[in-house]
Amino acid sequence: MKILKSIAIMALAGVLLVSCKKNSEEGEKIIPQIEVKAPKVKKEIAPENLQAATFKIEGMTCAIGCAKTIQEELSDLDGVQSAEVDFDKKLATVTFDKTIQNQSSLTQIVQATGDGSTYKVSDFH
Repeated sequence: MKILKSIAIMALAGVLLVSCKKNSEEGEKIIPQIEVKAPKVKKEIAPENLQAATFKIEGMTCAIGCAKTIQEELSDLDGVQSAEVDFDKKLATVTFDKTIQNQSSLTQIVQATGDGSTYKVSDFH
């Protein structure tokens, strides 16, 4: 019985080696597919609609995982011209189109970036 198992294993190994060798001889190359996203084009904001807001964000624990993620989420919003989140000061500054975004929508985005209770927005002005 041990001999039969050994023969079966050797046969399987031989088939795998031959089939792998055959593929490489045929010149098949595996080329990884990389998805490239086009940069999002933002609409120009009329100067009379531009508004800046500064607010505190409590609950951030790191500059890269928290602050940078929140900054990217805010920056990607329609109607947001720029967003900066300072981890050390726990402060966000956002320049946005007041006809598209408002205090409530910006607060919701920040809180939704976490689990809904991790980040708290305060002192919005």
